[in-house]
Amino acid sequence: MTHGFDKEYWEEHWQRDGAGSPPNPHLVREVGELVPGTALDAGCGEGAEAIWLASRGWEVTAADISSAVLARAAERGTPERLRWIEADLSTWDPGMRFDLVTTHYAHPAMPQLEFYDRVAEWVAPGGTLLIVGHLHTHGGHGHGHHPPAEASATAAAITARLDEAAWEVVTAEEGQRTLPGRDAPLHDVVVRATRRR
Repeated sequence: MTHGFDKEYWEEHWQRDGAGSPPNPHLVREVGELVPGTALDAGCGEGAEAIWLASRGWEVTAADISSAVLARAAERGTPERLRWIEADLSTWDPGMRFDLVTTHYAHPAMPQLEFYDRVAEWVAPGGTLLIVGHLHTHGGHGHGHHPPAEASATAAAITARLDEAAWEVVTAEEGQRTLPGRDAPLHDVVVRATRRR
């Protein structure tokens, strides 16, 4: 099954789904010790990660294509250091670079690895890129919407696109975890890299 992952798809998805989940544990683990600066949450969904970052002193831009989910996210609270942006991440230009660019299970209307290339360009020198994505498994289940193989990636496929002269890979791992109330585990890929100065 092929998804378009366009605005219409995501508006329908977020009107149907949503659980008000806590911030992704991979974000908490990988970013918790970093010194706060500017951050972009690319494909912020319901905003748990953006709100968590802002509450810890980050100046956060949280972008998503769905106006429905952004309205829901804003209802969870808008800390002083957080701004919500409705944007198509396949074409949007933030006009700046960030100390942290993070994305969690985001699927824009473009090839997944090209999307990761795109958001990596928005990381400032010395900054951090954190990608949390779906690891495709045959017969596996995704994060509520069963993403197809083309919306998934492996750690090796992501890190292969990060030029060693420009990036230091800190974390590149794959694993599974179980969410409360869900029978099927999530199969995650996590890549964290620092842009060299």
